Amino acid sequence: MKEHYPPEVGERTQPPHSSQAPPERHSRVWLWVLALILLAAGVYYFRTRRPTPEASAAPSPTAGRNARGAMVTPVVAEKVRKGDLGDYFTGLGAVTPLYTVAVKTRVDGQLMKVLYKEGDNVHQGDLLAEIDERPFQVQLMQAQGQLAKDQAALDNAKVDLVRYQTLVTQNAVPEQQLATQRALVEQDDGAIKTDEAAIASAKLNLVYCHITAPITGRVGLRLIDPGNIVHASDANALLVITQMDPISVIFTIAEDQVPVVLQKMRAGQRLRVDAYDHEMKAKLAQGWLTTTDNQIDQTTGTLKLRATFSNPKGVLFPDQFVNARLLVEEKHDVTIAPSAAVQRNSQTTYAYVVKPDSTVTVRSLTLGTTEGDQTEVASGLNPGDVVVITGVDKLQEGSKVSVHLQGEPTSQAK
Repeated sequence: MKEHYPPEVGERTQPPHSSQAPPERHSRVWLWVLALILLAAGVYYFRTRRPTPEASAAPSPTAGRNARGAMVTPVVAEKVRKGDLGDYFTGLGAVTPLYTVAVKTRVDGQLMKVLYKEGDNVHQGDLLAEIDERPFQVQLMQAQGQLAKDQAALDNAKVDLVRYQTLVTQNAVPEQQLATQRALVEQDDGAIKTDEAAIASAKLNLVYCHITAPITGRVGLRLIDPGNIVHASDANALLVITQMDPISVIFTIAEDQVPVVLQKMRAGQRLRVDAYDHEMKAKLAQGWLTTTDNQIDQTTGTLKLRATFSNPKGVLFPDQFVNARLLVEEKHDVTIAPSAAVQRNSQTTYAYVVKPDSTVTVRSLTLGTTEGDQTEVASGLNPGDVVVITGVDKLQEGSKVSVHLQGEPTSQAK
């Protein structure tokens, strides 16, 4: 065995020689090699997948032809125009007659005749029904007879009064008898007035036996048939008359719209109201705002308004639900675009405008009043501009389009 001695002073020591590297060193080497391989693969993939500027700028003729064919988008468009546009407040309303009268009898008796037909239009003063007047004729005769009797008594009392006045001057009768006679004359005079009142009452009852129309309007269904005994105290009426022309609509507007309406009414402006059906498709009548309620309904935050309408054909029917549109302001000579052309996102309001080269560009808009399918454009569009109303979901800035103008029979490729 070879003996190992400690090195002498100044002698360099060398580590013992080993033929194999430590395992940890080999692992670190392979990790670096793997990382370099992955980095090289990523660079190669990025360079091969990204097109060069030359390739992007100069596509092949075939590819360009296919791209142009696929990018032409058919759209429907409409021209922006100048015109008039109304600013309306819309509210739900109900047709309400100005006058509705439940006609009742004012005397007791048997209903003898009904002189109207259900649904008839009657005029004020027309005879509608008759009540048996014979009991009141008897009462009139009795009152007249009593009046004649009392009138004779009064005449006799007056003659005696004149006689007593003469006798008193001759001391033939006492003063007390003269005073008694004067009282008798006044008593008979009071009886005459009572009889005259009874006669007037009997005559008035005879008038009440003939029931006439208090207003002009339409008669409803008959509620009492002839032959029945009717009383002035009955809860049910004989018939109901409703005024149909003119007629009113009571509708509501929001609380924050009230100041605008009141300001215009105080200024003396006459505000127009249009009545539409419940689907807002058919205009039924045109009228004018008449008055407003005196308080806001706190439960709904609305105010009631009444508008009056001419209704000669009976288009508006009592208790019919309608949509009332109050014209607050009529704007003249403003730029109007179709509402379908107006697009919105979280940042702005815009529209696609078709340029002469059949491409579209995006225009930011500032809007005013919207009325139905028309919108006032304060800025962003000019009269004559062609805006896309159908097919906007496929468009972007610079898209090529084939335009069909709304209202034209044939499409045109621009």
